[in-house]
Amino acid sequence: MQLIEIQNISKWYGEFQVLTECSTSVAKGEVVVVCGPSGSGKSTLIKCVNALEPFQTGNITVNGISLSDKKTNLPKLRSRVGMVFQNFELFPHMTIIENMTIAQEKVLGRSKEDALTKGHALLKRVGLVEQTNKFPGQLSGGQQQRVAIARALAMDPMCMLFDEPTSALDPEMVNEVLDVMVALAEEGMTMMCVTHEMGFARKVANRVVFMDRGRIVEDAHKDEFFGSPRSERAQEFLSKILSH
Repeated sequence: MQLIEIQNISKWYGEFQVLTECSTSVAKGEVVVVCGPSGSGKSTLIKCVNALEPFQTGNITVNGISLSDKKTNLPKLRSRVGMVFQNFELFPHMTIIENMTIAQEKVLGRSKEDALTKGHALLKRVGLVEQTNKFPGQLSGGQQQRVAIARALAMDPMCMLFDEPTSALDPEMVNEVLDVMVALAEEGMTMMCVTHEMGFARKVANRVVFMDRGRIVEDAHKDEFFGSPRSERAQEFLSKILSH
């Protein structure tokens, strides 16, 4: 079953076309990594999947729900699509456990007790239960990103979107976040990840989508992509990032 279907998406910022006829899909339980040079449209594409960015032509369906249908309740759909951003997006004035529970209570209507139970369980899962009563500013970048992932999981998402989740981190903190993502993938979470971490892509991705200048240039099984990319652009990209 295709959980996410992206069909001929095009998007403009004014006169500038940032996405051109992009089509791909993500099956239930599949991990798809989206990569490519800076400015290729990766983050814009993934933000279109939960309607954080509007698109002008084409359509996206998530679990059979069309984003371009005027009757679609986008906030309700977003509550079921986990999103982890580059810069954590935690509420700085709230403790970690308050960050974990607020959306559960306000959006899902969970009781405070149930939200706390879920929050504690997920903080334990990402190895941060001892940070419960601290504020985000007291945690390292890697810890904050792990909280952000746990917070997204607290909403019982049907899929998870990651927009360069490690790019704002110090190199030493990258692995602690990737370890959580690897564990999620191994548990069967449907994931679409924009990332430059090719080691992660090789380890857990089912497919790799390579973008350049707003277009999907390649959409291939990871072994095919890393072993023999079809396009010169992908070959050039890989030669630069895998040679270090």
